[in-house]
Amino acid sequence: METLSGGLRPQGASQSKKVFGRSVCAAAVLAASVAPLPAFAKQFESEGGQTFSIGAGFRSQFQSVEGDSEFTLPDIRVYSSGQLSDTVKFTFNLQQRSNDTADVLDAIAQFEFSPEFNIWAGRMLTPADRIEMSGPYYALSWNQYRQPLYASDQGGQAGLIGRDEGITFWGTAGKFQYAVGSFIGLDEYSNQDENPLYAARFAYNFLNMESNPGYYTSSTYYGGLDNIFTLALSLQSQEDGVGSAESAGDFSGWTVDMLSETVLDAGGVITVEAEYKSFDADYTLASQPLAGDCFCLFDGESAFATAAYLFPANVGPGKFQPYLRLVENSPSDADSSSSTELGLNYVVNGHNTRLNLSFVSGDANASGYAGADVDVLSLGMQVQL
Repeated sequence: METLSGGLRPQGASQSKKVFGRSVCAAAVLAASVAPLPAFAKQFESEGGQTFSIGAGFRSQFQSVEGDSEFTLPDIRVYSSGQLSDTVKFTFNLQQRSNDTADVLDAIAQFEFSPEFNIWAGRMLTPADRIEMSGPYYALSWNQYRQPLYASDQGGQAGLIGRDEGITFWGTAGKFQYAVGSFIGLDEYSNQDENPLYAARFAYNFLNMESNPGYYTSSTYYGGLDNIFTLALSLQSQEDGVGSAESAGDFSGWTVDMLSETVLDAGGVITVEAEYKSFDADYTLASQPLAGDCFCLFDGESAFATAAYLFPANVGPGKFQPYLRLVENSPSDADSSSSTELGLNYVVNGHNTRLNLSFVSGDANASGYAGADVDVLSLGMQVQL
């Protein structure tokens, strides 16, 4: 994953609890970006040793859904971080969405005492499964959000794109990594008693250690960390975490995810990512049994597997990485859904500069319940400085 000097890598968009053209042109714009870019991220240091870093990120795509095409600019980001002392640090990131509004992406006070024990407070990622903590910028595939997602990845009532306000304790002990936190979670709706959301992630690195800022994750390192095999368990729960003010229900979920990356003697890299997820929600998106507003989630099981191969030889400034991703969602109260994604990454500078061409077919989406069964062709680009 890409980082800024002395700082964190951002993952996705966030809001407050109150809910804080054409194909030729698109191809030309994306193709123009494949050359390696200079490192525009800047770090400043004072005479007293304090540091401040600033950078930016950009992600866009051309997409055709059943012949209906559009060119979108999903997000532009400004990253900043600083270090006041060896222990006290901070991160503050902004994101501009397609509606031309700027939202606070991250706002974290970081107290980092040792590799074994650290405290972050503010707005940050809730500990969760790998795809939600890697975010779109550090994913292996381009269209990875076709599974049911945790509450903070829903429409804003309980956080957005994996972020929420709270506190996280995290650290490492040998090859074991942990992150445990308490967050606001669902605000109002069924949670009239302001019960907190509890979230945790525990991972064990059987081979080389993954290297990320804090407790965040990536879904591929393009062979940069040599051989990796990591298993992780994540859990979240909130009393009165689903439902409405008139009728409240509880939510809990757990996930087991795996990442394997093997560097072959010839220099190629095989990456396999897989996950099994189980949600228990008293009120679900499929039933919608309540009169009035409802914060409802998925109930059931979901799994995916992705396999990729990074060719060792450069073609121009980058390397090709084809991949295949299969998703299966099985809700307890509705028909199953699935999707197949066949994609090709063109990796110029890791997660900082890459292009993607992908084709997705199926009816799976981020709600976990079946949507329209469509074919989607995407040409995407991301750049981080």
